Amino acid sequence: MFACPATDDFFRSRIDQMIDLRHPLAVLASRMPWQEIEAGVAHRFVRKAHADQAMPDLDLFGEKPPRKSSASKAGRPRVALRVMISLLYLKHAFNESDEGVVARWADTPRWQFFSGQAYYEDRAPCDATTLVKFRKLLGEDGVEELLAQTINVAVDLKLIEPQELGRVIVDSTVQEKAIAHPTDSRLLEVARTKLVEAAQGAGLSLKQTFAKEGPALSLQAGRYAHARQFKRMRRVIRRQRTIVGRLAREIERKAGTLAQAVQAALQEVVRKALDLVAQSAQRKAQAGQRKLYAWHAPEVDCISKGKARRPYEFGVKVGIASTFKGNLIVGARAFHRNPYDGHTLHEQMEQAGILMQDRAPTPSTVFVDLGYRGVDADNPALRIVHRGKPRRLTPQERRQLKRRSAIEPIIGHLKADHRMGRCHLKGETGDKLHAVLCAAGYNIKWLLRMIARKGVSFLWQIFLRLQKRGASRLFRLARADGGLRYGSNRRLGGLQTLALRA
Repeated sequence: MFACPATDDFFRSRIDQMIDLRHPLAVLASRMPWQEIEAGVAHRFVRKAHADQAMPDLDLFGEKPPRKSSASKAGRPRVALRVMISLLYLKHAFNESDEGVVARWADTPRWQFFSGQAYYEDRAPCDATTLVKFRKLLGEDGVEELLAQTINVAVDLKLIEPQELGRVIVDSTVQEKAIAHPTDSRLLEVARTKLVEAAQGAGLSLKQTFAKEGPALSLQAGRYAHARQFKRMRRVIRRQRTIVGRLAREIERKAGTLAQAVQAALQEVVRKALDLVAQSAQRKAQAGQRKLYAWHAPEVDCISKGKARRPYEFGVKVGIASTFKGNLIVGARAFHRNPYDGHTLHEQMEQAGILMQDRAPTPSTVFVDLGYRGVDADNPALRIVHRGKPRRLTPQERRQLKRRSAIEPIIGHLKADHRMGRCHLKGETGDKLHAVLCAAGYNIKWLLRMIARKGVSFLWQIFLRLQKRGASRLFRLARADGGLRYGSNRRLGGLQTLALRA
């Protein structure tokens, strides 16, 4: 972590001399198993050979030197793996965007110390887009490794007992996608715009693009809807469907003379536009037919959770598993296509068992709500506890079932403080990565709180021990140092001074 004393730079400031090493983030930086984390994800960043490119010759002594010198095409050197991993941790722990976490890292010496820097660097560690590429290379297994190591640290620091990992609470929530509210008029206007852009990109000349009428119709439909004049609104939407259909048919007629690759791209755009035309003409979705709620995010589902304030949410269902006591997250997984909650329990517990396999056995008891009824046969190794079977529960389980609602504030903190409220990552893969990274950020913040709490309890034990021994001289010394001069409310500060002197 620190530079060699023989190579200290006289003109640069060491971070360990600039910050308080008793801060929870500084303590966590020295307790995180960085070597294990890097070893668990390093194989995903091995440089692979490009197609039709010969690999270097190998002999008994390794790689042979190149015969002729040429300019390197490898690009600029990679950022240190620990720095990139710590940026992901810090981003979701402190609710920052990619641009925000990079800018704040340059201004925060404590964050640089957490990232393994020995000297303060007044510059950004990388470009914000590097985090996008890093997440893609990590994949779902890589971010699950980051989450698993936070659980291991909690057990190793004795912040949670290993037996507590055998009982978990599971619940589901909705991770909303960063899309606009899907209305028929807006989707049809987006389809018209995409059709015109695709035709112009392919070099097709359209008779009419409706560039003036299209936005005017979209605005008019919104005003009619606000005035609750739905008959007029439907007439405007019908005109929008006519426009999109005319453009789609014209592109299909003129695309026959283009190359195969261009035809395939145009057909995909036309297909999505015609799907929007068909679904806007239906009052209800047909059985087995998925609706398109966003042009750029076809994976979005409409999920109803029974909330009076927000009856419908547009995103993906996410399952969360936390410990029965301690509120540590031990599993987070995204489930697309809006499955029934009970059908996600097996995969959720399978992920939790994999994440905890280094420190604890597979969980045996799970506390759930009534959304997970009827899946006992699919999970024979689990003891599923919910209030739907009161006669089959023991008195102890009935008392413990009151603890199930503890996962609700965890979900609230994930959405409000750790970026799960709105997912900006692309595609189904982005939904899965975002859910796990939000849980990892929550666990980092949980570790910081527990480290601070453990330090306060340690000083309180010192206070009780000194009080029993009648150490009045030490208290007078603390008051003389200024720790207790403001009365009994400052006793803890005086004891901290004593502990540092010792």
